[in-house]
Amino acid sequence: MKERNILWNLAALVIVIAGLSYASSLITMVLVAVFIAMVSAPAVLWLRQRGLPSALAVLAVVLGVAGFFTAVGALVGTSINAFVRSAPVYKARLDGQVDILLGWLRAQGLETYGIDLLQSVEIGSVMSIIGNLLGALGGLLGNGLVILIIVVFVLFEVPGMPAKFRAAFPGSEDSLSRLRLIAENVERYVMLKTFVSLLTGVVLGLWVAILGVDFALLWGLLAFLLNYIPTFGSILAAVPAVLMALVQFGPGVAVVVLIGYLVVNFLVGNVLEPKLMGHGMGLSTLVVFVSLLAWGSVLGIGGMFLAVPLTMALKIALDSSPETRWLAVLMGPEPKQGAPPEPAGGPPQESAAADPQPRTRSM
Repeated sequence: MKERNILWNLAALVIVIAGLSYASSLITMVLVAVFIAMVSAPAVLWLRQRGLPSALAVLAVVLGVAGFFTAVGALVGTSINAFVRSAPVYKARLDGQVDILLGWLRAQGLETYGIDLLQSVEIGSVMSIIGNLLGALGGLLGNGLVILIIVVFVLFEVPGMPAKFRAAFPGSEDSLSRLRLIAENVERYVMLKTFVSLLTGVVLGLWVAILGVDFALLWGLLAFLLNYIPTFGSILAAVPAVLMALVQFGPGVAVVVLIGYLVVNFLVGNVLEPKLMGHGMGLSTLVVFVSLLAWGSVLGIGGMFLAVPLTMALKIALDSSPETRWLAVLMGPEPKQGAPPEPAGGPPQESAAADPQPRTRSM
């Protein structure tokens, strides 16, 4: 009987995953809107505390978000068009540098069969992954109006959701506290990740601009956006900037650009982020990697951006039941020696479960 239940659960999981994949574009838009609303909620609360009516506070914040989307879309579109127009020039420079390298190696008596392949590589193919990412981001920006409408409805609905939940499910305070905990931790992660990503993008954009690399604004924007993708994001962000420096100035400046990316990403990923987010927000490295692949395959590029907050919400939900708590423990980081593992979402004194009063800024 137990084995049959496991099979039924696996079959249901397969159906759910297939449904998510089929409706991935719609689900991605809704999830992006929810996370934008999470980041925007503190600004709405701040305006309401200053005496602005709720409708005007939401309208002001949404207009600010719309302005950001418009600016990002204009920057991405203009930069990509300029890069496409300049691509033949950069291709000619790359061919010249490859010819110089091959000539030097042959003069040293070295075989160059493998390096000869570089002569058939174009900048467009080298940057194909970045192009796909920008195309997916452009698709999201193209649906910006729909996303903003969803953001408006979410921001208006959030204050009344606890009362609706209590009316629909009487005696469900534990479930409401758990949902509040999930929302608070995901909101905290999204806000901190946005701050860290913005800092990363600004620093790296200034770094490549100081070195004189073309399209510095585009590379800074890529560093900001791709920093939301764990592990691979920072690598993908470095590829086009380093390649552009190589084509424009040669290997010396390219190495300097690469060193800057390595230093900034090391400091941000290993010093700043752990200090801001804390141990209780963590997921194991393996879980982050697997979640990146899983959500990316189900929801596409958008799923890669949303992989960590979605997995974090899943971890907290699993921790709410004694039957699945062991999965939440396995998904988290290694517990400290001699101490029991912390519940998902952080220590008890930091969790919303210990605070029966809902926070106004919570989602």
